[in-house]
Amino acid sequence: MNAKTNDTRQHILEVGYELIVTKGFTSVGLSELLKSANVPKGSFYHYFKSKEHFGESLIQDYFTHYLVNLAELFHHPAQTGYECLIAYFERWIEVNNGCCNANKCLIVKLSAEVSDLSEPMRLALRSGADRIIDAIAGCIEKGITDGSIKVNDSQKAAHQIYYVWVGASLLNKLYQDQSGLKQCLENTKLLLKGQ
Repeated sequence: MNAKTNDTRQHILEVGYELIVTKGFTSVGLSELLKSANVPKGSFYHYFKSKEHFGESLIQDYFTHYLVNLAELFHHPAQTGYECLIAYFERWIEVNNGCCNANKCLIVKLSAEVSDLSEPMRLALRSGADRIIDAIAGCIEKGITDGSIKVNDSQKAAHQIYYVWVGASLLNKLYQDQSGLKQCLENTKLLLKGQ
């Protein structure tokens, strides 16, 4: 793919992300997406076979960028594993932070909406979630090694923590109240400290 083609494709994905994270996948029609991206309909089909293929590509692109940001956060040399994880979850709560925030997370936004509609999109979401859980487990291992985290099984703890955060994020959308996320942060701190 040449640079211009890649730039146009990426532009469609970025505009699509903003629309879909706000409205949902099924609520955004192709005409709205193309108008917002200022791209002709024929060009869309040059990059994506269908709206479903666009959705799958959007999810994959989202996780590619998300995991780069996560790696930078989790491998901060001046912080313990515990400090890195708590910084991640504090960012998750922040309303205006685009990387880890509950209001901008495609897993939170799309899992219930598209998992029954599109197997390729469900698998892309699952793959991304698994990669995030693995990154969390790696950061827990870092904390076990440096003595800042007191758990026996990093994978089990990572799954438990991530499941709780995604669930709390769904309820946060329902209640429009961050108290559940704040409680989740306190529970995460206790779990990581072995309490």
